[in-house]
Amino acid sequence: MTVERMETCAQRCGPSAPPVLVLNPRNKYTYKRLSSCSSTVAVESTRDLWDRIFIQGYSADVMVQTNDGTIPAHGAILGMASPVIDGMLRSSKRRQHHRKIISIRCVPHDAVRVFLRFLYSSCYEQEEMDHYILHLLVLSHVFMVPSLKKLCVQALEKGLLNVDNVIDVLQLSRLCDTSRLSVLCQRMILNDFGLVSATEGWKVMRQSNPLMERELVDLVERKKEMQKKQEEQKIYLQLNQAMEALVHICRDGCRTIGPHDKVPRISTDPCNYPACKGLEALVRHFADCKRRVAGGCPHCKRMWQLLELHSRICEETEIKNCRVPLCWIFKEKLKEGNKKDDPKFKLLVSKVLEAKSRSRPSSLLAMTSAST
Repeated sequence: MTVERMETCAQRCGPSAPPVLVLNPRNKYTYKRLSSCSSTVAVESTRDLWDRIFIQGYSADVMVQTNDGTIPAHGAILGMASPVIDGMLRSSKRRQHHRKIISIRCVPHDAVRVFLRFLYSSCYEQEEMDHYILHLLVLSHVFMVPSLKKLCVQALEKGLLNVDNVIDVLQLSRLCDTSRLSVLCQRMILNDFGLVSATEGWKVMRQSNPLMERELVDLVERKKEMQKKQEEQKIYLQLNQAMEALVHICRDGCRTIGPHDKVPRISTDPCNYPACKGLEALVRHFADCKRRVAGGCPHCKRMWQLLELHSRICEETEIKNCRVPLCWIFKEKLKEGNKKDDPKFKLLVSKVLEAKSRSRPSSLLAMTSAST
């Protein structure tokens, strides 16, 4: 039968299956790309195959010794997955039954088994991964397996890091060069220092690494100092806002209160000065209180201090230009020396002036909005 007749018969019988591989002119095999579904199935079946090879130890030529036994493995696979193990295999000598022996000790036997299984197929049981996460992090760093190291770091960042193991993770993160994980550990320690310092890991770290303990304590102290400064700055800013609202009430008036020669502007819109509402109630109380003697009423005493504080930071040089009550009287007393300059009050004035300089753009915006 000629070639032409064979092709004719083939066409009559139906289309032939496409070839899986074709021999190109250079005598090299060219494989056709699989579909996405076929590719997924192929990857899963290949992964299962490598997993079974490790579990069954088929034709193993390497024995991995641990503290509690040995694990059969294949040198070619381990050497390709880890350059460190490749070097260990090259330098090791063959022992009984022509098998090379490498030793991985100081780590639980099951942790080594999970590690070796990952080298074969990248497979693992989530429960085992969570249980041996710290051991696997160390093994992945020591034997230079970046894919496993990345998985361990992500697992710790996403939920396995807790108060009980944060000290151990911090020490390992520094040894394993995982800076992001180290920062997360420090942040957790600073936020929950009371709980962390009571854990067993902290007690062990205190004895084995006192320098780290001193470093963490210093970090906590610096955080407390920073929080204290932030709270102080917040108080000084509130006092400055109160000074701005006091000038606003005495000069322009707001809602139902203002100077005697102006009619207060009735408006339902909120005032642009944050402290205006609270200060308005304090001014009303100060005007109507019958116990206004020094020390008689705490609210009046506070209002008296605000008036004196205003006189210290007021920049007006003429009495007619400042509408705040008692401002000029306080200034005259200070000039004549009739009032002693309290160092604490002087420090308070300087801090409020600093807050005023920082908030000047916002105060100018509020004055512009109020005038319009």
